Amino acid sequence: MTRVPSDRALQDDVIRALADAPYRASAEWRRRGLADPDPMERYARFLARHFYYERIVHFFKYSRALTRVTGRAPEAVLKSPAFDALLPTLVLGSRETATSVAQLVTAHVAAGRPPVPYLADLLRYEEAMMVVEAGPRVWRDSDGEGGAGTGDPHRPETVEGTRLLDLAYDLPTVLPKLLRPWTEVPQAPERRTKLLVARSQHGRVAVAKSDEGVAAVIELADGRRTLEELAAGTGLQVAELRQTLQGLVDLGAVRFSTGS
Repeated sequence: MTRVPSDRALQDDVIRALADAPYRASAEWRRRGLADPDPMERYARFLARHFYYERIVHFFKYSRALTRVTGRAPEAVLKSPAFDALLPTLVLGSRETATSVAQLVTAHVAAGRPPVPYLADLLRYEEAMMVVEAGPRVWRDSDGEGGAGTGDPHRPETVEGTRLLDLAYDLPTVLPKLLRPWTEVPQAPERRTKLLVARSQHGRVAVAKSDEGVAAVIELADGRRTLEELAAGTGLQVAELRQTLQGLVDLGAVRFSTGS
């Protein structure tokens, strides 16, 4: 007996088709005949531009503040042939699509070649923010995964999507200045700065200054090493490692997964 899909299931399928260009072009979707293809495609492309307009304006807000110097508004890329070429591949909200769109924005703004010494670092930072925010939520409060005090059976694991940035300029000192009124471009100290970009369990992107110890933890936390093994690999004392891990858990950069 053929099962008739519920109204909710049909609605979910239409929403998926609007958000997922490859699925919208698939035979699986087309043979269902749930919508006129041409209006559907136009509306889906309208949604895609609106979706990424909102994200570009939010995550590239510092580059937008520099538009009168660069001559390149980040969101202008949405009207470019390069973005049009991406439309058949877009899956709204996916990390792969966020990466592609963010790279277009970065290339577009950088092509202006303005006299802003830290622009390359700024664009890397903004790109990382947009990409880290994207993708499925990989863990939640209800997962039963705890903090750094959960004991030997729980092994720290770097959350997928977490990014470490090694920058030539101290961006945190200049970012607030860019969003305030200015006549001359605010300058950032030329000072090597490590930043950790992660998404919290509540879906918010967070940024924190990092150091070599934190970077080593992020690199080695693979869900298989015990705290003692991780401490040996990073050169940290176990007590110091626990404290570092708790901060990383709170940030969303690390979670604990039960080992075998």
